[in-house]
Amino acid sequence: MSLLEKVDKNTEARTWHGEIPIQNRYTCGLAGEKFFREIMDNARFMGTWCPECDFTYVPAALYCERCFSRLEEWVEVGPEGTVQSFTVLFVALDGSPLPEPEIMALIQLDGADSVLVHRLGKVNPSGSSPSGRSLDELAMGMRVKAVFRPKKERQGSILDIVHFVPASS
Repeated sequence: MSLLEKVDKNTEARTWHGEIPIQNRYTCGLAGEKFFREIMDNARFMGTWCPECDFTYVPAALYCERCFSRLEEWVEVGPEGTVQSFTVLFVALDGSPLPEPEIMALIQLDGADSVLVHRLGKVNPSGSSPSGRSLDELAMGMRVKAVFRPKKERQGSILDIVHFVPASS
């Protein structure tokens, strides 16, 4: 079977033995590039606002997923927000056990309508800690704030945000 053969029915699909000659490159797009550049250069969050739906996207988007309007108005949001949901991770992406449990949260930044997924810090998932709160104190609705890497260490990615911590920290 060559790359140019057309398969009309799923029963005609065959396996390809050997290497598949495919290359790709992932980019975060125009909106993502501006979103990450603002984090890298200014340690601030920028979202895009849809005037038709009155909805602010963070991370930023070029088009509204509700009405398909092009989004051209950028607004600053955060850096504080509210935990909408969270989970405790015990296993890494590769399936290996984590040395210490981690907490991932859905965070709605102040001024945004969508949520951002990121780590929570200064909350100890396995008990209380002198440097933070215990998991028992973590709750949906908890106020948090972003902690950014030092400017010289930022590279223009989501990892420029170290984690979010309780807003009272």
